[in-house]
Amino acid sequence: MKLTFLGTGTSTGVPQIMCDCPTCRSRDDHDKRLRCSAMVTYKDKNILIDCGPDFRQQMLAQGSPMLEALLVTHSHYDHVGGVDDLRPYCAMGDGFPIYCRPDVAGDLRDRVPYCFAEAPYPGVPAFNITEITTKPFNVADLDVVPLPVMHHRLPIVGFKMGNLAYITDAKTIPDTTLELIRGIDTLVINALRLKEHHSHLSLQQALDVIAEVKPRIAYITHMSHGIGPAVEASLRLPEGVKLAYDGLVIHIPDQFDDDKL
Repeated sequence: MKLTFLGTGTSTGVPQIMCDCPTCRSRDDHDKRLRCSAMVTYKDKNILIDCGPDFRQQMLAQGSPMLEALLVTHSHYDHVGGVDDLRPYCAMGDGFPIYCRPDVAGDLRDRVPYCFAEAPYPGVPAFNITEITTKPFNVADLDVVPLPVMHHRLPIVGFKMGNLAYITDAKTIPDTTLELIRGIDTLVINALRLKEHHSHLSLQQALDVIAEVKPRIAYITHMSHGIGPAVEASLRLPEGVKLAYDGLVIHIPDQFDDDKL
C-alpha cells in the first residue's frame, strides 16, 4: 500500500493571500502547500481522502488517475469544496462512492443539492453516499477503520487502513482511538502551527501524540504558514518524524518487520 500526499496545507493554503511572512515568501517547493488531501493506493486501486477546492489541480498533477471512492473526514470547505470536480468519475455505476459520517452526508446534500435532485440536470455529478459509523467497512478490497477524533467541538474521523493511520484536523484524540493506532507502522497527523490553536493540534501537541502512539514513522500534515519554513520546522522534529509535502509518496508495509521494532 502507498499514500500520496496531494495537499498538506490548511484551509488558506501556503502561501497565504496577503501575507509577507518568511514561509509565504519562501521559494522552497516544500513551502507550497495545497489544501489537505491524500490518495491511498492498494492493489492498483486508488482511494481519495478528502476532496478540497484544489482537487482538480491535484489530480492533474498526478496524471488524472482513476479513483474508486472518496473517504471524507469532515465537511469543512477545505475538505469537500472540490466534490463538483469529481464529475469525470461519476459516470460509472450508480454514482461515485462517498463514505462519510451522517452529518457530512447531510452537509453534502445541502452544498450541492443539484447532485441529488429527483430529476438532475444532465451532466451533474452523481454520488452514492454510504453513511459510516465507528464500525469498520471495506472499500476496493481494503478494510477501513474509522478513527473518531474531535475538531474542537466537532466530531470528525480519521481512517486506519492496514498499517497506516491518517488523522487530520484533530484537536483532541480520545483514548479509544489512541488504542486503535498505538504501535502502528505509519501515522499521519495534523499540526497547524507552532502556537496553540483552539481547534487544531500545534506541532508540540502532535509530537506528544506521536510519542504516545509510538509509530515506526510519522508524517505531519495540514500545516499553515505558522509552522515556519520547512527547512527550519524540520529541525524541531525528533527522529522518526517528518514533515509531509505536496506530491510526497510513501510506502506502507503490509506486515511489521520484527527486526526493525
